[in-house]
Amino acid sequence: MKVNSKLTYPLLLLFSFILLCSSTSQRIQIARVKYNGGGDWYSSKSALKNLIRYSNSSNNTNIHPQENIVSLQSDDVFLYPFIFLTGHGNVVFNETESTNLRSYLLGGGFLHICDNYGIDPYIRREMKKVFPELEFTVVPFSHPIYQQPFSFASGLPKVHEHNGKNPIGYGLFWKNRLICFYDYECDLGNGWEDPETYNDDPSVREKALKMGCNLIHYAFTH
Repeated sequence: MKVNSKLTYPLLLLFSFILLCSSTSQRIQIARVKYNGGGDWYSSKSALKNLIRYSNSSNNTNIHPQENIVSLQSDDVFLYPFIFLTGHGNVVFNETESTNLRSYLLGGGFLHICDNYGIDPYIRREMKKVFPELEFTVVPFSHPIYQQPFSFASGLPKVHEHNGKNPIGYGLFWKNRLICFYDYECDLGNGWEDPETYNDDPSVREKALKMGCNLIHYAFTH
């Protein structure tokens, strides 16, 4: 039976996570957000599968090896503890998507936004629809997301250069919980891609994957 009341979504999210985590035959899945506006939501095609593989092997997670694709228009978003949004261009959330995303994040879900270069003005505008009362703030290096299971004492690793800026991890916090992490001038998603895609130094790719593990670890434990 499909429940339509937005007030029930936090409970649905919680119970979905409990069922997924307690079942030996059902793996948790993570999902990529498909959005409107013309931006390339499908970029960094191999990123999540590689991150999942790395997390399962190095961080003892049991995530399904294939990502799912989810629209914020759909109630299916409440099935995933971790969702990933990336791209280079425009992003547009309608009223239903904004409402669903807010309910999802307040209900215990976690959103990772990856600026693949060019998404910044659009995602900031759209996240204001979701949380008009919140501002993106710099996540301090002392935050647990930089500490476990891998230590990043100086914050995000730099994967690709664009404007010569330092990488910055921004966050949205609700009642002291980090509900959305936004990597800017970093290109974490590119760092997770197949090695031959960008021919990055292996040490850079390793750092990107380790930081990705930290994001997953935080999302699954907070």
